[in-house]
Amino acid sequence: MKEHREIYVNGQWIFSRSPGLIAVINAATEAVMGRVPEGVAEDVDAAVGAARAAFDAWSSVPVAERADWLDKIAAGLAARADEIAHTITAEVGMPLKLSRRVQADLPPQVMASHAKLAREFPFEERVANSLVLYEPVGVVAAITPWNFPLHQVVAKIAPALAAGCTVVLKPSEMAPLSAYILAEVVHATGLPRGVFNLVCGTGPVVGEALAAHHGIDMISFTGSTRAGRRVSELAARTVKRVALELGGKSASIVLEDADFPRAVKSTVSSCFFNSGQTCSALTRLLVPETRYEEAAKLAVDAARSFTPGDPTSADTRLGPLISEAQRERVRGYIAKGLEERAELLLGGAEPPERLDRGYFVRPTVFGRVSPLMTIAQEEIFGPVLAILAYKDEDEAVRIANDTVYGLSGAVWSKDESRARAVARRLRTGQVDINGGSFNLMAPFGGYKQSGHGREFGRFGLMEYLEVKSVQLPG
Repeated sequence: MKEHREIYVNGQWIFSRSPGLIAVINAATEAVMGRVPEGVAEDVDAAVGAARAAFDAWSSVPVAERADWLDKIAAGLAARADEIAHTITAEVGMPLKLSRRVQADLPPQVMASHAKLAREFPFEERVANSLVLYEPVGVVAAITPWNFPLHQVVAKIAPALAAGCTVVLKPSEMAPLSAYILAEVVHATGLPRGVFNLVCGTGPVVGEALAAHHGIDMISFTGSTRAGRRVSELAARTVKRVALELGGKSASIVLEDADFPRAVKSTVSSCFFNSGQTCSALTRLLVPETRYEEAAKLAVDAARSFTPGDPTSADTRLGPLISEAQRERVRGYIAKGLEERAELLLGGAEPPERLDRGYFVRPTVFGRVSPLMTIAQEEIFGPVLAILAYKDEDEAVRIANDTVYGLSGAVWSKDESRARAVARRLRTGQVDINGGSFNLMAPFGGYKQSGHGREFGRFGLMEYLEVKSVQLPG
């Protein structure tokens, strides 16, 4: 068991001002696998003070040198990839083979990509008689979620450090252990004191203290839309910059000329990836009414292959959810789907067979879902797919756009130009066409209540930069 009684502030491991500890629970066994400090506002004050004191010097470090530090951190994370994968599989429940590829391998790639980008980015440019400067926004508070605990951390701190900002990180208290590995890696590189700081604790205490703190210049938050609203309210008091990556209810539109077996299988895989605990998951499958029965059968057949089981087993495709509370939330949505008369095609709220321990939920598929049903409107964050039928392309687009969210989406058609035309009509931050793969250099973020701001590539770097115009004599 990993027990951390310290936080990382000003380049040192120091005891929290609070004696309290938060238990970290193994999602598959329900056993305590670690403990971290239950931080308090005084810890935030210390971390923000350290970051504030370090900012002037760090922002003055040449960009090439900052990039070198990022490369060192990337190498340190890569060296501990196996430990990271096992840790996150235990915390979150993602099958180990996926954790190795996603939870462990992606963060060093993201860190290295920002090192390369920093070396290439034009931090100043001439516009007529003006010199336009891109300068770091200041001290950044990064508040991150539990579903991709290290990946989401690195997606924030890599561009922030590359830009010349200093950082205070609050990881999710439900999956904080990989953040401690990151802090150990940072410490081993010799990164200047105060540039990176780590404070654990709950959202209502540490998160709110950061959002309201007068010494923080920017909040970058990933989490629920409800929590994002609260962060925005608190940050508004000091007119901080706020970047939010929130919930989603993404639609996969399968047009009548698409490769149905491929499209439906891919949509189910997206919906059930990380046990459905993915904000950009394709949780609504939109199919033509004339091909509904075919699509429903394909979806059920694909979903049957996601048998819940031990996430450390090589054969497991569906691990547990993060917590008992999340499991009960997802079961509640399944019950709501039945109450609103959606057709249950597979799964249900009953516990999976032969799994007496762990926060497991059956892979569930609902058919004949109407657009206004709760399971078609609200983010479930579990392995629950809703199939909706549409009459024509215009109705498909209307249904896809008819939620408060706009994070992701997909369009499938044998005619790529037609798919692109439909993609342009979707009010969402990213759209995959015929299974287009994730691109680390492309912007990631949402429309509407899925948030604002972008991560990854130069778009992510620019979130952490202020723009200054210097007028020169003619």
